[in-house]
Amino acid sequence: MFDPTIFDNLKVAVENYVYDLDNLDARVVVTHRVDRLELAVMAKVFALQFALAKGSGITADIRLEASLKDLAAEILEQEGVSPGCGVRIRFYMPVDDIETVCANVERTLTEIWQPDMPPTQMLSFLYGEDRSAQSYQNEIEVHFNRKINEGQMEDIPELIEHMVQSLEALEALGAAGKEG
Repeated sequence: MFDPTIFDNLKVAVENYVYDLDNLDARVVVTHRVDRLELAVMAKVFALQFALAKGSGITADIRLEASLKDLAAEILEQEGVSPGCGVRIRFYMPVDDIETVCANVERTLTEIWQPDMPPTQMLSFLYGEDRSAQSYQNEIEVHFNRKINEGQMEDIPELIEHMVQSLEALEALGAAGKEG
């Protein structure tokens, strides 16, 4: 019989909460889903990407990752090892005024998340396009320095709510960036 791993249990918790926000509450719209077993390195990856239902298309992405080392430690019940999953939180938004908007993004997300290290922002653009008419794509990541496990299962709703709050704040920053 299949005994679910920490990864599987956290995946179901994230999935249920986000899909409830989509299907029952109509607060978000799920825009992409990844549920992958990486055979090359024997790792598991699960991600859900979503946007505010009444938003401009700025998206949030929650990703769970479990390595072979973590999966083996749990399945083989290795002593002295604390298995868990990595979690990555990312946001994607277009940016026109890089200096102003990116500084505001960093300040706002730092206030919401209170992370150990500031969020990172990676800007990109499509080469060959008219730069004056094109905005940058900003990929923002909030970092976590530890793995999570079933002990943090009760924190999943709060984590997702922080993501929704972040989307709302980024939408406001995006709208303000277009006005000014």
